[in-house]
Amino acid sequence: MSEANAHLPEFSKLRAFLWPVHRFELKKFLPMFILFFLIFFDYNVLRTMKDALVVTAKSSGAEVIPFIKVWVMFPCAVLMTWVFTRLSNRLSFEKVFYSIMAIFLGYFIIFAFFAYPARESLHANIFADELQKSLPPGFMGFIAMIRYWLFTSFYVMSELWSPIILSVLFWGFANQVTKIGEAKRFYGLFGVGANISGAAAGALSYLVCLREYNPNIPLGHDAWEQSMIMQILLVVVAGLVAIALFRWMHVTVLPDPLYYDPTDLKKEDKVKGKLSMRENFSILFKNNYLMLIAIIVISYNLVINLVEVVWKHEVRNLYPNAQDFNMYMGKITFLTSIVATLSAMIISGNSIRKFGWRATALLTPAVLFVTSIGFFGFIFVQDIVTLSSFAYVGGSALAIAVFFGSAQNIMSRAAKYSVFDATKEMAFIPLDPEEKLKGKAAIDGVGSRLGKSGGSVIHQTLLLTFATIGASAPYVAGFLFAAIIIWICATWSLGRQFNVLTQTKTVKPEIKVETVST
Repeated sequence: MSEANAHLPEFSKLRAFLWPVHRFELKKFLPMFILFFLIFFDYNVLRTMKDALVVTAKSSGAEVIPFIKVWVMFPCAVLMTWVFTRLSNRLSFEKVFYSIMAIFLGYFIIFAFFAYPARESLHANIFADELQKSLPPGFMGFIAMIRYWLFTSFYVMSELWSPIILSVLFWGFANQVTKIGEAKRFYGLFGVGANISGAAAGALSYLVCLREYNPNIPLGHDAWEQSMIMQILLVVVAGLVAIALFRWMHVTVLPDPLYYDPTDLKKEDKVKGKLSMRENFSILFKNNYLMLIAIIVISYNLVINLVEVVWKHEVRNLYPNAQDFNMYMGKITFLTSIVATLSAMIISGNSIRKFGWRATALLTPAVLFVTSIGFFGFIFVQDIVTLSSFAYVGGSALAIAVFFGSAQNIMSRAAKYSVFDATKEMAFIPLDPEEKLKGKAAIDGVGSRLGKSGGSVIHQTLLLTFATIGASAPYVAGFLFAAIIIWICATWSLGRQFNVLTQTKTVKPEIKVETVST
């Protein structure tokens, strides 16, 4: 860089705020941005569908969710992490990506075109009826999980998309090929792409569910089945495009030393053959830095699970029909994405650059703390205030409870997509390749499930004690606020260690530009 330009800013102020990407970086940034968009699009479509299937089924409800996450979700998360570990020992990361994607997309195709049409003959109704005769009311969710085991499997595969495809595969790839300096500029924009994809997924899910049954379409026997098949087709097509884009990056982008240092790949290859489930978890207990990341991830998922079960219980009471439930959740996904997009553009990347990692990472628990006070506060108040009081605001007590819960869900997930994910992934970058690979597999593959399973264990225990979600809500709130406090303490400590690592660890310099970008 010339002496005359040595003190000029890297970008103009407006450019640094909205688009801090150099022109020569577009060949690397844009495909990663689109890849994240497609994977996150699938995540959002699946997230609305899985709840509609299990929560609105006959003799089921939001009570089924804690049982699924404890008895099925967590074991399957461990299994998928084991599969990832075994594949990683034998294949390159690129081939692992293709293999795991094939497992998920293949399942969704089988479910939509073969399993769901035969659901009446596949579900365990007779066995579930016998269980219902002998078990107390608190086991209603457990019985529904077994009765609708096919829907349970869809819920599990859809839920695993986030920790396995999004967290382990995409973010593992992004952390491998992205430098610290690039991450500070790119990851906030990735959040914008995720939020735009969420808006697209929510809008498409809503529009698809508006369609009435069309007898001219050879797929599906009712409007809900047709809309579900169309949504799964969207997921499969987006997944196939993501695979093609991932391959294109490995053929045309990564071989160029301008975008990726081949020596980093050699360092990653040295880790191959050393991965095991025991080592993945033992490294967490030996490394305080990774343990703090694990605590943050577990706390977030614990908190989200505790509040969402209560909220979905209210939504199910307001929208008992599967298609109506899916439409409403699609609207929530759309609104969440709009709020998260604005947050990512205004807060995420700019906050990291101006205030640092720790201050930005503390935003998510702060948002959850404040919004949870509002939601649970109203839940408790509505039991005291008479129904006539709600006439002044133009709605029933149930509708207003759903509104407050929806607002809490929108704000908390917007904070996750715009701030939490970016700061969490940045925390992995300063680590050595072995610590990064093993720690990330353990934390994202199982740690997130452990948090949600922990929340589900709390819900199960309370349901077996109090029988209903409404009666157990005050105790749920107590556990939730305790988890948020632990989360804040872990974030504060991790922020101090992150600053030390990023200041003292040798980081490869980025290519400098000669003039100010405009």
